Amino acid sequence: MDRKIEKKKGLKRKHIPYIAGGVLLLAALGWMIFGNHAAKYRVERDKVTVSDVTSGEFNDYVRINGQVQPISSIQLSALEGGVVAEKLVEEGTMVHRGQVLVRLTNPNMTLNILNSEAQLAEKQNFLRNTQVTMEQDRLNLKRERLQLETDVTRKQRRADQFAKLYEEKLCSREEYLQAAEDARVAKESYNLVRERQKQDEIYRGIQVKQMEESLHNMQQNLMLVRERVSDLDIKAPVDGQLGLLEVEIGQNVGAGMKIGQINVLSDYKVEAMIDEHYIDRVRPDLEASFERQDKNFGLRVRKVFPEVRDKQFRTEFVFSGERPDNIRTGQTYYINLQLGQPQRAIMIPRGAFYQTTGGQWIYVLSKDGKRAVRREITIGRQNPQFYEVTSGLQPGERVVTSSYESFGDAQELILK
Repeated sequence: MDRKIEKKKGLKRKHIPYIAGGVLLLAALGWMIFGNHAAKYRVERDKVTVSDVTSGEFNDYVRINGQVQPISSIQLSALEGGVVAEKLVEEGTMVHRGQVLVRLTNPNMTLNILNSEAQLAEKQNFLRNTQVTMEQDRLNLKRERLQLETDVTRKQRRADQFAKLYEEKLCSREEYLQAAEDARVAKESYNLVRERQKQDEIYRGIQVKQMEESLHNMQQNLMLVRERVSDLDIKAPVDGQLGLLEVEIGQNVGAGMKIGQINVLSDYKVEAMIDEHYIDRVRPDLEASFERQDKNFGLRVRKVFPEVRDKQFRTEFVFSGERPDNIRTGQTYYINLQLGQPQRAIMIPRGAFYQTTGGQWIYVLSKDGKRAVRREITIGRQNPQFYEVTSGLQPGERVVTSSYESFGDAQELILK
């Protein structure tokens, strides 16, 4: 009869992978609980830059590049429109105030002048004719007055004669009354002529004055039109250097159109672009300096422009003392702009580490110099040579100031 075979108890081959996985999991958990979490990075000592933390006078300034510019530039614009007939000077030429730079032509303006002259001549002729007519009327009225004055004298004398005759009963009453009435009518006619003469003189004076004013206005208008012709010659408004002239022969230039500029070289200024990081600290009257020809020259902030472009803002400087020899427009000066007074501070040299950490942490060397541990710090002001450290470091310590790009997230550096 068949006998039942019993299965052997114990560890079998198929259980080995599960057991090994459990052991590895326990080992990982143990390392996470009891192990050292700090990532370490080994680096050769001569591949990093080690700098000392020092205490000293921190000079609060920034280094910027500035370009020399004329103290001011005057725009050239055409007062009257026209076609460019001549260019009398070229760019870069020194010009004097009133010097003709460009000549324009405008046929329409010439036609306007001819029309204005014709109207003026017509108005002058009309005024002369009116004056002649008025003078004739005045003379005729004066003659009429003289005749009436003589008539009054004669009729008054006749009336007086008839009055005496009537008293002596030598003439009739009707003759006496007619003579008196003729004298009275003659006097009234004379008075009417005198009144008309006065009114005519007033009216004639007003009319002549109005016509003379009209004639004067036309003459002024003609003068203005002729002055506009002189404005076709574009002249230099100031002494200086012609820096730009954007016209060509035959070009049609509109009234008010900008055609160039004149640089006033009586003095110079320096324009610089500064990082927006300093926009709250740069203000007018701050002092600056630069070195040239083995001498230091002083500058002063003249104007700070509020607009920021490409993370920079524009600033103007003027000289506060002597100017360099052979100064030229467009020259570049390397300027030290003083932002504040020197103060005692903890400092570290500038380095590439700042691009990685943003000044929030740094690697600090141990006393034996064999390792460097990451530490949080706070950086305040900075100048072209040093960072000011406000917390996290003490004088005498040493730090790594070279680039951290290859270190990743390492908490500790092992220096070989």
